[in-house]
Amino acid sequence: MFGAIEAGGTKFNCALANANGEVVAKTQFPTRDPETTMIDVVEFFTHTQQTHGTMQGMGIGSFGPINIDLKSEHYGRFLKTPKPGWSHFDFLATLQQSFDVPIFVETDVNTAVLAEHSNGAGAGCDNVVYVTIGTGVGGGIISDGRLVKGGIHPEVGHMLLPRHPDDHEFPGACPFHGGCLEGLAAGPSMKARWGVPSETLGDDHIAWDIQAYYLAAMCINLTSTLSPQKIILGGGVSQKPGLIDRVAAQFESLWGDYLPLPGSGRVSDYIVLPQLAPEAGLVGAIMLAQQAGQSPR
Repeated sequence: MFGAIEAGGTKFNCALANANGEVVAKTQFPTRDPETTMIDVVEFFTHTQQTHGTMQGMGIGSFGPINIDLKSEHYGRFLKTPKPGWSHFDFLATLQQSFDVPIFVETDVNTAVLAEHSNGAGAGCDNVVYVTIGTGVGGGIISDGRLVKGGIHPEVGHMLLPRHPDDHEFPGACPFHGGCLEGLAAGPSMKARWGVPSETLGDDHIAWDIQAYYLAAMCINLTSTLSPQKIILGGGVSQKPGLIDRVAAQFESLWGDYLPLPGSGRVSDYIVLPQLAPEAGLVGAIMLAQQAGQSPR
């Protein structure tokens, strides 16, 4: 058995899977403060092991920023994060107090891109970027078939962007950078700007043109710096019907027919939705747990 956690800013998804990656037990609960949330996590895995068997490893895909350097003494501990109450919380150590198994920790977007690269929208590509637009904005990058971690890990959501011509008054909602990508395009940022949840905005609301502009500008930056073969847009906000078509149109306008895109050359084949949504992060966490189970203790 292998334990998997997709720790999101809004909700936690936990699963127990067998050696074939098949989920035998699963639960979901809201993300509250660390202490309360971890009680639910520990309770789920304690009870499911009693029914299905002992875990051989665990994989975590978490919101961040979080330390994912295996060599660091603070591996698995949060850094400063916009999520209230979670800054500097030691996620890994808390789990190790209850479960004596190897545990690997990655960002939630890293586990999602692992899954989509293996058996989803990025299959067959050596260079893929997965971006989630939901409670926050984050990006997982695979370059030449390997995860890009860098000095800490990529923080795609905090890139700075040109402002949409009709969006100069809103200061942005990021507590660290104001009008960065996350501060302009994440779900809570859209709610802060318009006063209502994004899913309640009508299809003809200017919010979606502004949103498409920011996501297209992000894709321009990713294309210019990373030259991926595929950009995958995940997360709840990006699943708005028709939004990806608006992003593609804005991308074509901003890109200006500069360099040919990889593959077919069509934007619709280059900027795509995930195939494993909404399970990509959890599937990747299961893969990570299986790797942990094979690692030397």
